[in-house]
Amino acid sequence: MKKYLIPLGIVVGLFVIGAIIFAPKYNQFVTLDEEVNNQESQIETQLQRRGDLIPNLVNTVQGYASHEEEIFTDIADARSRLSGAANVEEMAEANDEMTSALSRLLAISENYPDLKADKQFTGLRDELAGAENRIAVARQDYNDAVSEYNRNTRTFPGNIIAGLFDFDKKDYFEADDSSSEVPGVDFNTEQDSTGE
Repeated sequence: MKKYLIPLGIVVGLFVIGAIIFAPKYNQFVTLDEEVNNQESQIETQLQRRGDLIPNLVNTVQGYASHEEEIFTDIADARSRLSGAANVEEMAEANDEMTSALSRLLAISENYPDLKADKQFTGLRDELAGAENRIAVARQDYNDAVSEYNRNTRTFPGNIIAGLFDFDKKDYFEADDSSSEVPGVDFNTEQDSTGE
């Protein structure tokens, strides 16, 4: 009987030691995973907030620059892609498209002095700038949470827990290299067509 108690005691002891070492790390992964999910939802909230401004902004610009159809189509397409994004990578790509399209839309206003002076347009432009700032902060907070999570999946003993319980590496919300480039806008064509 005693010969069975010693191996059983060793197994129980190893289990207790493993639980003491690994249970807190597992709980830490759950907490970090929830934080990443929370930060992702904050980005979605801010993107939706900006998206709610866009129809009013487009309608205001259309009142002054109705022949700028290509930019209005680009904005509608980017907005549709953003609302249909299934993961962070798709959301980041659609956000880059939206940011580029909005930059071109705002650049168009330089060609229309009456639009630039319109109080509704300037108010919406200022709200849009505020929304862009909130998106940047939410993106940074998300990336910080992902960094902490990913760091824990790669260090010991976290890498063991991550492997055992499928805590996979998460993607950062990264801007595309081309989104930092200033879009080229040729106002000469628009000026000729409007007679200005």
